[in-house]
Amino acid sequence: MGKVGRPHGLGGAFVVERPSDDADRFAVGAILHVDGAPAKVTESKRAGGGRVVIRLDRRVERGTALQVRRDELPPPGPDGFYVFQLVGLEVVEEGGRNLGRVADVANYPANDVLELESGVALPLVEACVRTIDLEGGRVVVAPGFAPAD
Repeated sequence: MGKVGRPHGLGGAFVVERPSDDADRFAVGAILHVDGAPAKVTESKRAGGGRVVIRLDRRVERGTALQVRRDELPPPGPDGFYVFQLVGLEVVEEGGRNLGRVADVANYPANDVLELESGVALPLVEACVRTIDLEGGRVVVAPGFAPAD
């Protein structure tokens, strides 16, 4: 849902980095999970530039992930997915060359990037990623984006 960002004021509030588009997730009374334990939102507002600022019922460290349980997430739309669902999927090029498995998905300014266990980084853009098959456990990418063997 985001990350704990820089402090905002002296009362324990902080800016949420990369917040979810779902504003209800940060409403007063909402429950977020921090380090696996629930934390209640006790203050919520928008600061300059529309930044989300919240305070929780307990202290949290900067950089800590703000999460919700998977069963609380709405189903993604048609052909949609959550980024966490990509981790562990096998990545193959059209033509069959196996490139490895997704280790992480990094957020870059221009687009997200699939980081593979092999160290290969692939842009999560239509020109590169041809299909994502969650049930089949694989991502098919166009040739030319990964280094040659």
